[in-house]
Amino acid sequence: MLHAYPPAHNAGAEWAAHSLLRKLAARGHKVDVLLSDPRSADAGYEIDGVAVHPYRGKADPSRWMHGDVRADAVVTHLENTARASVLGELNRIPVVHLLHNTFEKSKSWLVKGSPSLVVYNTAWMKADAEAWWRIQRGDRPMPWGITVHPPVAVEDYQATPGDRITLVNLTEEKGARVFYALAERMPKRKFLGVIGGYGRQIVRDDLPNVEIVPHTPGDRMAKDVYARTKVLLAPSVYESYGRVAVEAMCSGIPVVAHPTPGLMESLGEAGMFADRDDTDAWEAAVKRLFSPKIYPQASKAAAARAAGLDPAAELDLWVSAMEGVARRGTLPR
Repeated sequence: MLHAYPPAHNAGAEWAAHSLLRKLAARGHKVDVLLSDPRSADAGYEIDGVAVHPYRGKADPSRWMHGDVRADAVVTHLENTARASVLGELNRIPVVHLLHNTFEKSKSWLVKGSPSLVVYNTAWMKADAEAWWRIQRGDRPMPWGITVHPPVAVEDYQATPGDRITLVNLTEEKGARVFYALAERMPKRKFLGVIGGYGRQIVRDDLPNVEIVPHTPGDRMAKDVYARTKVLLAPSVYESYGRVAVEAMCSGIPVVAHPTPGLMESLGEAGMFADRDDTDAWEAAVKRLFSPKIYPQASKAAAARAAGLDPAAELDLWVSAMEGVARRGTLPR
């Protein structure tokens, strides 16, 4: 039970969810995605073995709650977590939470719901939830949880880097202000801005060295974005992980990032970090990457980091955990 889904909706959380669900489908499990946003799709479709059903009404989940097609488990995230948790408990079907952030609204359903499995997208986020749980519930055991970093297959995002300095998602929170400030300071460099899948986009047409391109489906990012990118900017005020940064590294594209816990975990030593409020530091970092001596080293480090984040083991853990949830069957009354 999700609100929107690729290829129409291309935010990191949705592609992370799809990466998990398509692995279940590849292992022979039947996976149906029920959308709750009436604007998300006009008709049903299939993507990588996952059947996606458009929103028709509030009764959509009912056929999967009982009868011949009764679900073995309900997987949910973000704004669907509350409803899925209630329906799962009422119908005694295990519910699995995909946790993409550390916001109070997300964590609260660890207490208010009864998840059979919680999937954290980073180690730092799992540690944050554990500290929060101790305050909320003391010595009571937490719901069973595993850490699965958003799976990024290197072969899906490989391209020969281009010449642009790129930001994906032109919101204030993602760093549009930093992006345009650098474009003003570096008029001889080419900049590429990609419209994001959510949030208020800040689009300027007064800078001749800035090109803005439309929202881009995930399966087009390598060809349409990374093949044109030399350096990726990630000046986000908050990132629980930073999937776009990892995607860019698959092509050996260095990333300059604000040091959020998520980006520090995803980029590791391959990342270059600067505070998003220090434009001088961002300018210096980008200019340094354009050095003929520095760029090959940074590109090699980025590619090695992406390869080192091979998701195979964590995806196997995910499948095993889900099969365990299904084997345990209905929740006790």
